[in-house]
Amino acid sequence: MAQEDVFKKLVSHCKEYGFVFPSSEIYDGLGAVYDYGQMGVELKNNIKQYWWQSMVLLNENIVGIDSAIFMHPTIWKASGHVDAFNDPLIDNRDSKKRYRADVLIEDQLAKYDEKINKEVAKAAKRFGEAFDEAQFRATNGRVLEYQGKRDALHERFSKALNDNNLDELRQIILDEEIVCPLSGTRNWTEVRQFNLMFSTEMGSTADGAMKIYLRPETAQGIFVNYLNVQKTGRMKVPFGIAQIGKAFRNEIVARQFIFRMREFEQMEMQFFVKPGTELDWFAKWKETRLKWHKALGFGDDHYRYHDHDKLAHYANAATDIEFLMPFGFKEVEGIHSRTNFDLSQHEKYSGKNIKYFDPETNESYVPYVIETSIGVDRMFLSILSASYQEEKLENGETRVVLKLPAALAPVKLAVMPLVKKDGLPEKAREIINDLKFHFNCQYDEKDSIGKRYRRQDAIGTPYCITIDHQSLEDNMVTLRNRDTMQQERVAISDLKNLIADRVSITSLLKTLI
Repeated sequence: MAQEDVFKKLVSHCKEYGFVFPSSEIYDGLGAVYDYGQMGVELKNNIKQYWWQSMVLLNENIVGIDSAIFMHPTIWKASGHVDAFNDPLIDNRDSKKRYRADVLIEDQLAKYDEKINKEVAKAAKRFGEAFDEAQFRATNGRVLEYQGKRDALHERFSKALNDNNLDELRQIILDEEIVCPLSGTRNWTEVRQFNLMFSTEMGSTADGAMKIYLRPETAQGIFVNYLNVQKTGRMKVPFGIAQIGKAFRNEIVARQFIFRMREFEQMEMQFFVKPGTELDWFAKWKETRLKWHKALGFGDDHYRYHDHDKLAHYANAATDIEFLMPFGFKEVEGIHSRTNFDLSQHEKYSGKNIKYFDPETNESYVPYVIETSIGVDRMFLSILSASYQEEKLENGETRVVLKLPAALAPVKLAVMPLVKKDGLPEKAREIINDLKFHFNCQYDEKDSIGKRYRRQDAIGTPYCITIDHQSLEDNMVTLRNRDTMQQERVAISDLKNLIADRVSITSLLKTLI
């Protein structure tokens, strides 16, 4: 099945089983805004909990805050967002659709990579165990041709981005003969910069209203509070501040479901370090964050690093952790060395001294900052896309199953009486009432047991237990594993310990240490 078809099925699945709904759907929706349903909000909360505990619980020198969405407008002037928070956009005159120019070119680079990988895959199949991939990449004429074109494009693209040369970006699109995916034509407009900030007004009267912004990132709330946290928490450099919160961007090109939204949630940690040590910490956090992702068990081949071609105005190093989505490798987390730009700017614009006094060296300085930032919604999508599977069964039937990491699954256990009589529902309720204090359980008595299993597979429930007539005599139930579909008889008294160990976030966190 084509990956595009898989993605369409996933989107449909999300709505059918209560994960994600289009916002304001009864009014025909609102572009790039989505609501999380009853299953989606549980999965989302579990993702946030996994991240929060990995930061705050496992690190003595990291604490959390929750800053306000509304902030003084000068903050965004100081951070550079008012003047420089732009995307280079280009329109296709025939389809009337707008695209990010840099993304069109990045997709073209990915096409060259895909062509190279296809040649390598064909050669590997042809030569078998004797295949030397490194030698093939270094000597094969077709691979070298594609690699040469890719390298030339990459060099040209990087220079245009860093020079902020919009005319050159358009020329690259024309020279590479990049077409609009909808119209198939190359009838492109000029490339223009578009500011992504949402603005509004705050005040009791129109005349006295102050222009403010919906925050486009959560980081500045940490920066303006860093000294408050440091002093009240008696923190010593290096230390970190974590935050989960909403951010808003006026995205013009918002496609691919919840991958890019106008209202989204970020999980950010700003780590304050001594100047001169920032690149060492940058490397450490790159490694730490990749380990956090890989612990979910989707396979190392689903992840890769991508160093930025153009550094943000505040950074001296930047890397993305990319995940293999159904539409290719895409960013899920960014790690940035932000230098002391943000704190220095806030010191300048506020006129307040926000330097850190180091008691070990008896000197005051503005700390450097390492940032790790994940979009919760992108993380949600990456987990769902990696978990969604259609499996052929021995009887010829097909089941749709979400093989979610057990610790993140919305429902951990489904409890099912075999029939709705003979005291079985009462026994099932008794079991649920005992287990619901430890993890999220669901009671299900409607339809045949097979249909109920399929329903639980579709929402990613790792375990189901069935209460039958024998259960009333021996206090044993049938425990079914989602992934293997294997069943075993277990004592009711053992259920809590048996399941809790397998589905707890604690068990997932232990793999990080």
